[in-house]
Amino acid sequence: MIRIVLPAHLRTLARVNNEVTLEVAGEITQRSVLNALEEQYPTLRGTIRDHVTGQRRAFLRFFACNEDLSHESPDALLPEAVQSGKEPYIVLAAIAGG
Repeated sequence: MIRIVLPAHLRTLARVNNEVTLEVAGEITQRSVLNALEEQYPTLRGTIRDHVTGQRRAFLRFFACNEDLSHESPDALLPEAVQSGKEPYIVLAAIAGG
């Protein structure tokens, strides 16, 4: 099982209270995890990634094992600790302003 932590606004949209757990078939990559997440929670489609380009939304970041994965290839394997469920894959809302 893959554990996913979502920011509060996406938890509200998906109607979940805590982290989400998903079964992901095949290789465990950012793309496969986000595809599984959007399939299980269709209300999240387009909120994390653009519908057309598939690119990460500007004010969201991806983290795992204390590493920023936001600019990594969506097809790179996630760390073993995430694949085994020991560590969560984190979608974090970035804050902007000044």
